[in-house]
Amino acid sequence: MNKTVYDHIRSNNRKTAALVAAFPLVFIALVFLFVWIVAPLELALETTAMVAAPTIVACLVWMLISWAFGDSMMLSSAGAKEIHEDEKEYKQIFRSVENVALAAGLPRPRVYIIEDDSLNAFATGRTPKDASVALTRGIINKLDRLELEGVIAHEMAHIGNRDIRLDMLLITGVGVTVFAADIIFRMALSGGGKRDSKDNTAAILFMVWAAFMVFNFLITPLLRMAISRKREFAADATGAFITRNPAALASALRKISKDCRVEVLDKRKSMAAMCIANPLSTREFFSEAFATHPKTDERIRRLESM
Repeated sequence: MNKTVYDHIRSNNRKTAALVAAFPLVFIALVFLFVWIVAPLELALETTAMVAAPTIVACLVWMLISWAFGDSMMLSSAGAKEIHEDEKEYKQIFRSVENVALAAGLPRPRVYIIEDDSLNAFATGRTPKDASVALTRGIINKLDRLELEGVIAHEMAHIGNRDIRLDMLLITGVGVTVFAADIIFRMALSGGGKRDSKDNTAAILFMVWAAFMVFNFLITPLLRMAISRKREFAADATGAFITRNPAALASALRKISKDCRVEVLDKRKSMAAMCIANPLSTREFFSEAFATHPKTDERIRRLESM
């Protein structure tokens, strides 16, 4: 039996919630297990609490900072330039954005263009009221009106589903834990000269650092990419619901998959998950588990099943 769009959205939202909840749980578990290797149970629990609490607080603080400036930084990194409704060449673009926004029940976002002949797009902004949609020159020129509206609906879905807020949280959290790991490593080195066998402070610090490294460079990428893939499926389903035309989005994805690399983003890997398709060169990926997006064939199959 074919699933409805509501089934797809509910399923992906449940899976995303479970993956987000896994972040702090896995982090705390890793710190505890690594410290427990070199310290008694009571000391391992105490150390875990001392490390986990300030790290999570720091993540929240930095999230607020990125909340204030993150959208403008991302648009600037992509070299995006705002376009306006009174510019004759963009009137049809704004008409499509207006139609999709009305169908989605959301405010019309600001529109930006990236001067690149490839086909890609992303959305950013703190809330639907101050959201922006960025489109490459190629996606505007190479898709027909219905296909482009499907892409815009996909990005509006990210806005409406608050995916931008989620991605900002994940990016910020990773940055803070990497910084914390560096501090702990330096502390461990400074305590490494102690030769008293009763004093295992340096050993504990090294194990905490090891837990951070495993979390930052193995667990976090796996969880973050899994969340990104779920949100892409959800945005596809929601976008199809907004336009009532899943076939148009499926057709757009076929065209996008043939030329989606955006050169200006080659050195900005953290932004890859925000685009409708992987904007990096294909050599950036060595495993499906670390891919920012689901396979295009699977996305098209799900859209066609609607």
